Amino acid sequence: MNLILLDAGEVRDAGEATLSGPRARHLLSVLHVRHGQTVRIGIVDGPFGSGTVTSTSTDAVTLRCVFDAEIPAPPPVDLLLALPRPKVMRRLWAQLAALGVRRIIVTNAERVERNYFDTHVLSPECYRPLLVEGLQQARDTRLPLVSIHRQFKPLVEDDLDGMCGGAVRLLADPGGRTSITEALRSPRNGTRVLLAVGPEGGWNDFERQLLQARGFRSVSMGSRTLRSDTACVALLTLVQSALGRVSDGTYAV
Repeated sequence: MNLILLDAGEVRDAGEATLSGPRARHLLSVLHVRHGQTVRIGIVDGPFGSGTVTSTSTDAVTLRCVFDAEIPAPPPVDLLLALPRPKVMRRLWAQLAALGVRRIIVTNAERVERNYFDTHVLSPECYRPLLVEGLQQARDTRLPLVSIHRQFKPLVEDDLDGMCGGAVRLLADPGGRTSITEALRSPRNGTRVLLAVGPEGGWNDFERQLLQARGFRSVSMGSRTLRSDTACVALLTLVQSALGRVSDGTYAV
């Protein structure tokens, strides 16, 4: 962990928080914290801060917490993702949070197996700890918003405008002739991006045409067809680079 994240309710009125479980084990066994030592902390969806160790035991650490006045801006990227295999989705949660996305919109597609939507991997009890894990790795506090949509057409036609209005819309497509760098050449300050990544078999013609009719522009990394997790990591990295993430870990918005 490069950041210890706390929920707001864990910080008592006096500014103290007592941690147990994996976070305490990391502090005690990996960082070997001692009384008076300071560690980087943050509040989920809140500010960064510092925590000074006031006491330790075999399985708990108490911190005196001080937080910054400002809350980091959310990442400028939203992801529309056709649901991959459950074991792939499980691997992706932490990576997506670490790479920096504001919203993860999981959707159906013709080449998505219907039983994938019955997996526990789509439950908040499963994905929230994985998202927090990714944030702690990347030193961010902004938890991605997650929504699950079993119907593709109503999502694209009725819901996306309200969820991601004003974003530049990019459709990942091996057949596309435009690179992400070209599509986002000289982005204006505050530019947001909605990136659509299809299933491993790709979007079908109807899905591709519907997305294009709703303002998505096809972009490509080349002719190779990649697995969902590889494609997401590579595409999001290229989008973040094109948008120009600033050096201190926040976003120019």
